[in-house]
Amino acid sequence: QVQLEESGGGLVQAGGSLRLSCAASRSIFSINAMGWYRQAPGKQRGLVAIITNGGSTNYPDSVKGRFTISRDNAKNTVYLQMNSLKPEDTAVYYCNKVPGYEYDYWGQGTQVTVSS
Repeated sequence: QVQLEESGGGLVQAGGSLRLSCAASRSIFSINAMGWYRQAPGKQRGLVAIITNGGSTNYPDSVKGRFTISRDNAKNTVYLQMNSLKPEDTAVYYCNKVPGYEYDYWGQGTQVTVSS
C-alpha cells in the first residue's frame, strides 16, 4: 500500500524556519530518489529538493542555500529544513519519488504560509 504523509507545515513570519517531514511507504522510499514539491495557488506543482538513495542532493536556485533535504532510510522518512523563508515560499508542500507524475499517488501535502 502506497503511503505518503507530509507534516510540519504552518504559519511563519518571513525569515523564519520550518522543518517538514514525510513518512513514505517502503515501496516508494527504498528504490527511488525522493523529492519535495510545492504548489502555490494558480501555479503548477514544482520540485524544490531532490535526494538520491546515496544521499546526493540538488535544489533549484530559488531555494538553494535556504532549504536542506535529508532522509532517514531506517524510518522511510524524508525531511525538508527550510530557513530564511520568504512570502514566495507559501505553498502546499508534497513529497514523492523523483520523478513524480500527476498520475502518481500523492499525499495530502502540508500547507506552508509565510507572512511578510
